[in-house]
Amino acid sequence: MAKHERLVVIGTGPAGYTAALYASRANLRPVVFEGLQPGGQLTITSDVENYPGFEESILGPELMERMRKQAERFGTRYEPGEITRVDFSSRPFRLWQEDRLITADAVIIATGASAKWLGIPSEKRYQGKGVSACATCDGFFFRNVPVAVVGGGDTAMEEANFLTKFATEVTIIHRRDELRASKIMAERARKNPKIRFALSETVDEILGDGTTVTGMRLRHAVSGATREIAVKGVFMGIGHEPNTKIFRGQLEMNEVGYIRVRSPSAATSVPGVFAAGDVADPSYRQAVSAAGTGCVAAIDAERWLGEHATEQWD
Repeated sequence: MAKHERLVVIGTGPAGYTAALYASRANLRPVVFEGLQPGGQLTITSDVENYPGFEESILGPELMERMRKQAERFGTRYEPGEITRVDFSSRPFRLWQEDRLITADAVIIATGASAKWLGIPSEKRYQGKGVSACATCDGFFFRNVPVAVVGGGDTAMEEANFLTKFATEVTIIHRRDELRASKIMAERARKNPKIRFALSETVDEILGDGTTVTGMRLRHAVSGATREIAVKGVFMGIGHEPNTKIFRGQLEMNEVGYIRVRSPSAATSVPGVFAAGDVADPSYRQAVSAAGTGCVAAIDAERWLGEHATEQWD
């Protein structure tokens, strides 16, 4: 038989843990399905210096563990693994973990978005040691050193312009001979005296001393010739992908796959289903903004459940 829950939170990270904290304090006894990477992207982040309340930096995994335990203290329950299928067409909502069925009166989605990576071993080796997918999060650590941004779209141009506030020089590496960015964003980057361009080049290897990034080996897309450049940081600007595959066709999304919410609420196109954090945020993708929307989603869910407490689902 299916196990019934009043409120299910799908995903963790700052959004999921904050939603669980507020929901458990409201006596909703939420159950959180932690996903394949409990704690989300911050678990692969080293120092977090921009989360309010921490005068000294805190390690990303430690911050997530503190959030997890805080929500657990008030009655949040955790289930390992991920939800693999959902049906939001009728209430109670139905969710599956492979063949296991769970029903729920309300659902909060906090599955996040994953940065797109190049897929080379050295990239993974130096994540958190000079390789980053978030200039806003980590740019401060690269004062007075040269860095590189990989990508040719608006995201890459935006990241590069931001990084010029700190770095001595920013090299934009793009595999084609023309940028994909909008004209205004490309022109802004071209006019920035700190930005250089390495067009028709791909990243062959990220170089380092075992502790931190020291440079990159680039390969020309046409001739195949290689060259090395000295950089202390490498930022991936090739975009993010929202983790919304199992919700497609059930919830309204934008063209990329981010869930649309009825801002300033966290309500989705299906009453009783709410979304928080990066899964519904293509613009900011910050831990503190994700936590804020987690709070919003929990309060919205509490109010919605209160209004529908006596409703009999079809």
